[in-house]
Amino acid sequence: MKTQRIFPGVLLIGVGCYYLLQQISIPFDQQLLSWPSILLVLGLALLLQAYIGREYSMIFPGVILFGLAIHFHFQSLANWWPNHWGVYTSIVGLAFILSARKQKQEGMLIGILLIIFSLLSFASINPFSWLYDAYSFLSSLWPIFLIAVGVFLLLKRK
Repeated sequence: MKTQRIFPGVLLIGVGCYYLLQQISIPFDQQLLSWPSILLVLGLALLLQAYIGREYSMIFPGVILFGLAIHFHFQSLANWWPNHWGVYTSIVGLAFILSARKQKQEGMLIGILLIIFSLLSFASINPFSWLYDAYSFLSSLWPIFLIAVGVFLLLKRK
């Protein structure tokens, strides 16, 4: 099997199964036929292309899509699943770690820091409350920032 055909092959199989299951109406949870399933298929296709086809640059987006799909599925299926911003930073941290392992890049430290940051947020330890206050102040200034950047780009000489 050619490695360039892994991603489109898995993608077509996954989307075909998704629509086939919708047409034949097999009695199981309709949650499996929702939009996170498309994310799951895309993420799985990217991960298979990355590992089988040795195109390791696809690990990062594959982990992001696959992780988001798992999160959204479990969020609607299980009451105990956390609905917290720490889930998203842990998914991105895991993507950095897995990508850095295969590509020998510098993202390992970023991934570890994001995972630690996520664990701190889940433990209800919030040492970053000042960050929320700073963000709320700065969010009121974003139009001024956009105007300043626009003026800078107009007046900048080549």
